[in-house]
Amino acid sequence: MGSRHAMTAGARARRRRESVTGLAMVAPAVLLFVVFGVYTLGYAGVLSFYRWNGISPDWTWVGLGNFRTLFFDDPILAPLVRGAVKNTLIVAVALPVLTIAISLPLAVMLNSITRFRALLRTIYFLPYVTSGIAVFYAWRFLFEPDGGINRILQAAGMGSLSQPEGFLGNPDTALPALIAVLVWSNVPLGVLIYLTGLQTLDESVVEASRIDGAGPLRRLTAITWPLLRPVTALLVILQIREAFQGFQIFLLMTEGGPLNSTNTMALQTYRLAFGLGGSPDLGYASTIGWTLCIIAALLAAITFRSLRSRV
Repeated sequence: MGSRHAMTAGARARRRRESVTGLAMVAPAVLLFVVFGVYTLGYAGVLSFYRWNGISPDWTWVGLGNFRTLFFDDPILAPLVRGAVKNTLIVAVALPVLTIAISLPLAVMLNSITRFRALLRTIYFLPYVTSGIAVFYAWRFLFEPDGGINRILQAAGMGSLSQPEGFLGNPDTALPALIAVLVWSNVPLGVLIYLTGLQTLDESVVEASRIDGAGPLRRLTAITWPLLRPVTALLVILQIREAFQGFQIFLLMTEGGPLNSTNTMALQTYRLAFGLGGSPDLGYASTIGWTLCIIAALLAAITFRSLRSRV
């Protein structure tokens, strides 16, 4: 009886030590999240009810005035912000859809390859780890009037599809061109995530459908796709985050132009915070930032709910 009690006390002490060790290991990450996540988010939330240029010691209380000014009242800023919201939503829908439509078939094909699988995974993942600035400038060169894409189209006899002012100089093609670059840079992550999910699938289910006569497309849509819905939900959330938070590509490749056709909420927040095109106003920037956060959270919740209900 005494030995059993001693063993129980020893197990409790060991669990306490493991708990303390685990807490000590995650404490730095939690602290960083609290300081740079929770605090800054709360600070921006308070700031969205004020006007402040970032220098003056005085903050001007405006309440919900920033929201009314940015979305409705200001004849210059309001159209810009509403256009940025529209462009952001277009990217937030197109990026996950196209990334998934390309990543899933590629992952299935790579998963069926036995030789050189590791090498092919590395090759497909290279665009994701390549320096973003270098990639964006390379793509911008390809989209120029005398760039590679126009030359390829002309050489292939499809000169009518080429853009004399460049794909980034035409308001009708600039945003689709940037979405194509975003998809190209995010497909490797989608392939890697789907490959990880495919490793967890029960091969007997797929093999049974093959024996029953289901073709590759039927197996992909009726078997593989439903089983990978939790993985798809994760990928959709990551792509929505990229669409709402990423602004480097829009800043470096087009600066929101031409005619603000590629201006997004994240880029507009950056413009207002640093006074690009006017005086800086961190209150306006915080207002758009919080609007961005709310819309992204709603889209993420809707995605999780719709995909989880089918799992």
